[in-house]
Amino acid sequence: MTNKKSKIATFEDLLVWQVSRDLRQRVSRICEELPKEETYKLKDQMLRASRSVTANIAEGYGRFHFQENIQFCRQARGSLYELIDHLSCGFDEGYFKKAEVSKLKRETIRAIKLVNGYIGYLNKSKINHVKEPEIDYTIKGSTNNEINE
Repeated sequence: MTNKKSKIATFEDLLVWQVSRDLRQRVSRICEELPKEETYKLKDQMLRASRSVTANIAEGYGRFHFQENIQFCRQARGSLYELIDHLSCGFDEGYFKKAEVSKLKRETIRAIKLVNGYIGYLNKSKINHVKEPEIDYTIKGSTNNEINE
């Protein structure tokens, strides 16, 4: 993992993407425990949700505008919440152990917090990014009354 002072050159340098990638890999492993009849049901949904997180972070990073990046991060966050629901479903069906689900849920919540933090950073950057330079609009040698007449 990169430290906070490293320059971000690509989406792969983002901590939020790195943590989400680790989560995606863990989800892939836990999905191997699912029975064959869940291959195109719960397994497929869990894999798609976990892959959607990293894909949306990457796609948003590649967008030109802050607001587009934020929207893709919101999609990633939605997929993380979807993943929590799928974990709950797998536990309820008896496919996953409580300890496994608890650990993955904690990791998913960490990823959600990082996405929220990244969205906050993008919002602040959006506000501070485009600023008109301080320009003196007064006309030298005249007063405001002369301009309005």
